[in-house]
Amino acid sequence: MKVLVAGQAKGPVIKTNHPINFLGTVDKKSGIISDKNHELYNKSIKDSILVFPSGIGSSVGAYTIYSLKSNLTAPLAMICTKADLTVATGCALANIPVIIISNEEFQKINDGMNCSVDTNSQNLIHYE
Repeated sequence: MKVLVAGQAKGPVIKTNHPINFLGTVDKKSGIISDKNHELYNKSIKDSILVFPSGIGSSVGAYTIYSLKSNLTAPLAMICTKADLTVATGCALANIPVIIISNEEFQKINDGMNCSVDTNSQNLIHYE
């Protein structure tokens, strides 16, 4: 595990096995996945621990992540398997904790679990 953006958060997991294009997939005013072709279509990522493999798409998606935070519709933290520029930059700007995990750890996480993220702790992620 690797910390990209430090912080603490606790909330329900929203998990997808599909990458997320923040610019084209997420409505920044509501936090709802608006892409009909995405596994999380019509679900809100607001106040969740968002678990996904990676971000894809334009680096402008970083501003979408920042806008989500400004509109109070952002995830509380993000956990992914691959660090990309969009997620790293957007979360750094918005002060949203981000942890990179292995594919094996990713498989252990289930949608709907309660999860705590604490980058100051030796155990970065705790599931309840």
